[in-house]
Amino acid sequence: MRRLTADQYVDGILAGDRLVLSRAITLVESRLLADQALARQVLERVLPHTGRSVRVGITGVPGVGKSTFIETFGTQLTRQGKRLAVLAVDPSSQRSQGSILGDKTRMEILSRDPNAYIRPSPAGDSLGGVAHRTRETMLLCEAAGFDVILVETVGVGQSETLVHGMVDFFLLLMLAGAGDELQGMKRGIMELADALAITKADGDNRAAAERARLEYQNALHLFPPAPSGWSPPVLTCSATENQGIDAIWAVISQHQDQLIQNGYRDRNRQMQNLDWLRSYLRQQLEARFYQQPGIRERLAAAEAQVRAGTLLPVQAVEQLLG
Repeated sequence: MRRLTADQYVDGILAGDRLVLSRAITLVESRLLADQALARQVLERVLPHTGRSVRVGITGVPGVGKSTFIETFGTQLTRQGKRLAVLAVDPSSQRSQGSILGDKTRMEILSRDPNAYIRPSPAGDSLGGVAHRTRETMLLCEAAGFDVILVETVGVGQSETLVHGMVDFFLLLMLAGAGDELQGMKRGIMELADALAITKADGDNRAAAERARLEYQNALHLFPPAPSGWSPPVLTCSATENQGIDAIWAVISQHQDQLIQNGYRDRNRQMQNLDWLRSYLRQQLEARFYQQPGIRERLAAAEAQVRAGTLLPVQAVEQLLG
């Protein structure tokens, strides 16, 4: 395929050309030095056209129905005339090649929607690397004119914190009737949420979903107030019956209005950019350390001495850096 110039990338992205957008995302994901240099040029030139979208992070416990929810939620947004991009932070390994969005057949309707764009981050990389590229992908999608960016976490743990650090609104999807939900959910993840939604609130599960909603709402009252001044609500919804989905978007819109008015959204985005700078700096320092000639042999020798107890780890690090 013919290599595009920086001008062609920028013009195509700003025109909303999906093929050029996809190629630009592949470019920022590339490890080739020439591609990385070109990607930086493209990002610098589209930067003034970014920042206008609503960035929403979505996570949930296994089996909560994230794909079904995102498809119903996303379809409702596109019917309102919004352009939607769905990204996934996927730190899965090369061995499993797992990716919740790798197979777009899981969102058949949304994947065919002309106003929606689905793109998973590459598998088999560190969380930090995936998050870095997801941020750049988000900027490219914003420059291409997408109004709403949904960033989905895959897996549990550190990926939630990373996604929370790049979005304006963080939605936590939960199940009812799956045992002691409050005991099973990590407090740290609940503290990140700007709203909780109990999914599959339909049929015989309606009563259980409402009980779970009250339990979570009471639990959230025990948490310290959010620095944004926002009080996270707990909602119920059914993606299969399209119930309660509109209320979730209404909450997100209310949240954005409040945080834009009190100035918190801009301050939060500024802090997110600083966090991105620091994490990328650490990533590059580590990469350049390992690129030094002979460093792996020196590291192996130092590790052997540390294992043998003849060299302290602190001394080993000083020698390697010295």
